[in-house]
Amino acid sequence: MNSIPFLFLVLLAASTLVAQKQPDVVVIMADDAGYSDFGCYGGEIETPVLDKLAYNGLRFSQFYNTGRCCPSRAALLTGVYQHQAGMGHMSRDRGIPSYSGTILPDVPTLAERLRKGGYRTMMTGKWHLGTEPKQSPIARGFDRFYGTRNFIDSYFTVLRNCQVYLDDKEVLPPTETPVNHLHPEREWYTTDVFTDYALHFMDECFEEYPDKPLFLYVAHNAPHFPLHAREEDTQKYRGRFKDVGWDKLRQARYERMVKMGLIDKKWALSPSDVPNWETYDEKMRDELDLKMALYSAIIDRMDQNVGRIVDKLKVAGRLENTLILFMVDNGVPGTGVHDWRGLFAKNDRNPETRVDNYKEWGRLGGWTSSSGRGWANLSNAPFRMYKRYTHEGGVATPLIVHWPAGFKAKGELRHAPSHIIDVAPTCLSAAGLSSKGMVGKSLLPVFAKDSEKVRTLYWEHEGNRAVRKGNYKLVAMHDTPWELYDMSQDRSELKDLSETMPTKAKELRLLYENWAKRVGALPWNEVLQTKKRPIKK
Repeated sequence: MNSIPFLFLVLLAASTLVAQKQPDVVVIMADDAGYSDFGCYGGEIETPVLDKLAYNGLRFSQFYNTGRCCPSRAALLTGVYQHQAGMGHMSRDRGIPSYSGTILPDVPTLAERLRKGGYRTMMTGKWHLGTEPKQSPIARGFDRFYGTRNFIDSYFTVLRNCQVYLDDKEVLPPTETPVNHLHPEREWYTTDVFTDYALHFMDECFEEYPDKPLFLYVAHNAPHFPLHAREEDTQKYRGRFKDVGWDKLRQARYERMVKMGLIDKKWALSPSDVPNWETYDEKMRDELDLKMALYSAIIDRMDQNVGRIVDKLKVAGRLENTLILFMVDNGVPGTGVHDWRGLFAKNDRNPETRVDNYKEWGRLGGWTSSSGRGWANLSNAPFRMYKRYTHEGGVATPLIVHWPAGFKAKGELRHAPSHIIDVAPTCLSAAGLSSKGMVGKSLLPVFAKDSEKVRTLYWEHEGNRAVRKGNYKLVAMHDTPWELYDMSQDRSELKDLSETMPTKAKELRLLYENWAKRVGALPWNEVLQTKKRPIKK
């Protein structure tokens, strides 16, 4: 066969998928949101901007994260599993490479690779991948940064250990009255301010580097607790949930997801693991209605701010060739201190005084208020379990992709199992750059056409672990036996097949054990013992 015509055909085929010019790349991450929270994934919360991106782009129905904040961020930016990146748990150095509490120096980040490939790189929001200067976003490939190196846990104030940086300069110490230096007349609210700086960085790129493509990473703390929302957004939702409750809402979401084609009607809605809504008195229903109104308002405000970024790209004439990816780091928490009622203002569990704290919920920072297991069970519907766990409720979240110049599909679904480790190689592939060394796979072929290719994916966090190969998933919580599920028939993980299919269970267990050894995923009890080890500086 003549190699020249063959090469021409290959290049021609590639050109139908990827735009001729390097695209701008915008990655937006939400924090602690559920599979069905957004309108285009069956939720009742109003997200018209994300919905429009989805209906003019793609939605992935089987996109996975790592189950927790720091690990997902590390996997996103490196294209390798979190243990390989050095973030096997959270941001504490435990004296083991795979649990170093930051991205290892010899693991390149997406920002570093894109910058080397000609991109102007910028980030706003929550980094949470190391607080030392050598671990900062600027040190790891970003030209511009505004946000926190650490966690946030407040929308209206800057808490202790949550200092705000502009590039590598601390511009806001812990304070009850932070100032938005771009717009001093506006009240500080993280979702708005992070977007203000994202727009500022974009303008700067358009004006000073007009020939450079941009990479923008916006890492919102929304809708992570505490329940901080602007009053006008909260009032929009106040009272909507009181007379309906989570039982009816879960069923309504389930039916919408089936109708949308996101889930198969063969998969049952997972059972509720909280008391029936009808068992609560008027006072408690009102309290729980407020929590869901606050949570919905936080997501609503985030959607509004995604719209500001989309509008900026549109006005600049760059939306057509911008690859936008919207995702979530993990499912909603619903365990531990987050019981069925959630957290309360000032951690006050006295039913009398906590009601008196209603007005404070929308302002107090830290671990002061959360939606609780009842609403988390709704957010993660149709699946069971929560953030930190490797069952679907913890690791299955939305991926919305929009790129008019990159693919022709509009409003289509992609059911190919994919993972947050795929994001970096996808962005690099779109930019025509190498993703050598990454274990994730470029999703560009899936953008063009859904894939039935068998993949093997792995998870581990705090001893909660899983492996999925093709349609079969082996999963277990810490110190509990393995469970086996056929995801094509039972993605809700309700019918354990481990006893009836022991050979398949053993096959997957061996795959997991080999992977864990290869990437340095240790038994959780062993990791806990490292607390006694000196912390490396």
